Amino acid sequence: MSVLRPGRLCSIAVALALTLGATATAATAQSSAAAELREVMFVGNNWDGTADVIKSTGDFAKIGRINVVPDKEARLAEINADPIKWIYFMAIRNGVGEGHDQFVDDMYSTPDGKSMVVSRPSFADVVSIDLATGNINWRFPVSGYRSDHMAVSPDGTRVAVSASTGNTVHVLDINSGKQLGSFATGDKPHENIFTSDGKYIWNMAIGDVNTALDDPWVDWTKGNRYITVVDAATFQQVKVIDMRQRLDAIGLTDYSDAVRPAAFSADESKLYFQVSFFNGFLEYDIASDRITRVKTLPKNPATSTDRTTWVNDSRHHGISINPAGTKLCIAGTMDDYATVVDRATLQEGPLVTASKPYWATVSGDGKSCVISESGADQVTAIDFATGQKTVSVPVGDHPQRVRLGHVEANWTAPSAS
Repeated sequence: MSVLRPGRLCSIAVALALTLGATATAATAQSSAAAELREVMFVGNNWDGTADVIKSTGDFAKIGRINVVPDKEARLAEINADPIKWIYFMAIRNGVGEGHDQFVDDMYSTPDGKSMVVSRPSFADVVSIDLATGNINWRFPVSGYRSDHMAVSPDGTRVAVSASTGNTVHVLDINSGKQLGSFATGDKPHENIFTSDGKYIWNMAIGDVNTALDDPWVDWTKGNRYITVVDAATFQQVKVIDMRQRLDAIGLTDYSDAVRPAAFSADESKLYFQVSFFNGFLEYDIASDRITRVKTLPKNPATSTDRTTWVNDSRHHGISINPAGTKLCIAGTMDDYATVVDRATLQEGPLVTASKPYWATVSGDGKSCVISESGADQVTAIDFATGQKTVSVPVGDHPQRVRLGHVEANWTAPSAS
């Protein structure tokens, strides 16, 4: 049997101390790096081609602005050189863009807070923008001719993007832009949601929202609209949920089955979602696979009853839920208000006047619902506890998506922006 001599023991002790010291130093460095990030909100100004960075809580004051189309001239030259791309580009401008180009739909930050990943509908791509320089790190052209909503995985490493004319969702590595996988959807994939454990992706296909065939009796012309649930690791289909069947089962045969924005309950047992043309939302129980409650919200008497005047088949477009899972926040897009709804009773609170609110999200501290007022070029915070407006902050032209993100603590906007 070998015996450790005193000198050898001393060497081992020194080596162990150095190893533990290095590990502690590395842990401290990682902790310090994490502490140097600042939580913010990104506001995508769709028609501007910019994203405003604002505080995620409190007064939501503006911190800076980012140009998300620094390669605009190159992209336009590419489109003008391809007749098919040009036709789709103009169709987006004159259709869903309401006469404007759609330069930013959705955006998320990378885990290190150094870059911002943006989907750009009119350019049919996703790009990563360096937040320090404003330069493009990578670009991923989606299938088809338009990119749309995105979702980021709970660990922040993957981003899923809807290719709305390609009926496909691409899942990308958020740092490299490399495609990790993709899956097929219904017609015009829209919203994407990762489950909190990161195991599944839910995609909602909304069909053709820019046709004038808006009466209930011709709703079938809008295409195949359903929820596709896939395994987030293999991208294999797990389940398809056709809300047409679930709506018909409870007598709502005149309701559209185009699932718009949606939000899970805190325990992910329920899904709350909006559908085209409806001033309200529905509750879907996942275990029993049925719609359990329907909430109709007040109509604005000034809102036209002509469905063809409602933007992209929207009536209400924007829903979020507070961290406790007790309150829902609803953006009444065409009715020009937002309201906080008690989840237990489905009783709405005060109707907060807003100009074409197009999205609803939750502040960093979970105390406020933040809506984008696309008709007034501002974002507005509403207190979940009282249902009352607390502050509005001016942003760029036609804000839509609002997302929580991170930047480096000492970040300032690139001079080019």
